[in-house]
Amino acid sequence: MANETLLGNLEGKVALITGGASGLGLAAAELFIANGAKVVIADYSPKVEEIAAQIGATGILVNVSVEEDVEAAVQCAVDTYGKLDICVASAGIGGDNRPTGEETLENWNKVNAVDYTGVMITDKWAIRQMLEQGTGGSIINLASMFGLVAVPNNVAYSASKGGVVQMTRAAGAMYAPNGIRVNAVCPGVIKTPLIDEENRKLYSDLHPMKRLGEPEEVAKLICFLASDDAQFITGTAIAIDGGYTCV
Repeated sequence: MANETLLGNLEGKVALITGGASGLGLAAAELFIANGAKVVIADYSPKVEEIAAQIGATGILVNVSVEEDVEAAVQCAVDTYGKLDICVASAGIGGDNRPTGEETLENWNKVNAVDYTGVMITDKWAIRQMLEQGTGGSIINLASMFGLVAVPNNVAYSASKGGVVQMTRAAGAMYAPNGIRVNAVCPGVIKTPLIDEENRKLYSDLHPMKRLGEPEEVAKLICFLASDDAQFITGTAIAIDGGYTCV
């Protein structure tokens, strides 16, 4: 065992991370680079190239609900670094808090276009590239604890994240014989700029651990799933939620 590599070693790997210019995507990108990966971050932010340069990655402006954009992002990784080994589909939005009886098609379509269809499109083009290479790969989809249990007052978000979990299971089973692993990470409420100070105490109390998660904690799980240390894990949705979904 003395010759075993550290968990999460990504030396020589090439990764594409959607939503990589902020939040969990950025935390994952920084950890990937620290663990030896070459990284392309794809994001809707006009600052994506600037942020990428700051962390030693390549950046590309992408709307994940537009298929041509996602195809271009995958091609960017291949053109820049010669291949694609890892894809993290972390681009997402929250949308309006609306229960089913008050939902609008505008909000439903907006959230699902990014959080659900965007993940499918990202997975599709990553899988196609990995199949062409014939060397397998790892795909990690960002779902949510609200893909495992409901969030009653935000039906669009809850439905989209539940769909990501099932889509992950389907793809994980389908492409397992090809060495392509597809898993989902289901975070609880994480300490990001989206959570304002006045709501942090409220959200903290929802978790049995009585705190918010740190972006780096989720990034470590993503890094492990991306690595060869997780070769026997596919088609699963892993909660990292401070115990929220166990009670």
